[in-house]
Amino acid sequence: MSHVEHKAQAPASISCYILTVSDTRTPDTDSGGDAIRDLLEQAGHTITGRDIVRDEPRDVSARVSERLGDARTQIIITTGGTGITSRDGTYEAVNQLLDKRLDGFGELFRMLSFQEIGAAAMMSRATAGTARGKAVFELPGSPNAVRLAMTRLIIPELGHVVQQLAK
Repeated sequence: MSHVEHKAQAPASISCYILTVSDTRTPDTDSGGDAIRDLLEQAGHTITGRDIVRDEPRDVSARVSERLGDARTQIIITTGGTGITSRDGTYEAVNQLLDKRLDGFGELFRMLSFQEIGAAAMMSRATAGTARGKAVFELPGSPNAVRLAMTRLIIPELGHVVQQLAK
C-alpha cells in the first residue's frame, strides 16, 4: 500500500492533549499552547485537555503518564522545556516514558528550523515517540517553532500516525 493510500485510510479527526511546560506561562500568556490548540481545531481535530506544569521533570513525567492512560487521548503534544538551559527538563522527563522514538521528527524539525533561524536550531531537543499506543510530540516553547512543527510536520501526518499506531 502506498503512502497516499495509507493517508487516505487515516482517521480525519484525532483527539489530542496539550501540555505546556513552563515556569512563567499562565493560561493568559500561553501563546505556544494557544497556537497548538488553534491549529489542531482548524484542522478538524479535538482537544481532550490542556494544562500548564512547571518545568519540573517529575511533574512533567507524571502528567504525561496520566494522559497516556486516558482512553480518549490519541496524541500528546508538549510545548516548552526542550532547550539546553538548566531548567529545560521535558526531554528527559518524557523520553523515559517512550517505547519507541521517532528520530526523524526531531531531525526534520531541526532542518526546517535551521532554514528559519540558522545554526541556533541545533539547541532544540524537539523529539517525538510512541508510548502505550499513543504518539507524543515534544515541541519548543517558541510560538514560531510550535507553528512550524504543527503546520509542516505534525498536522499533515497526524491521522497517518494514529492509523499506524492502531496496527
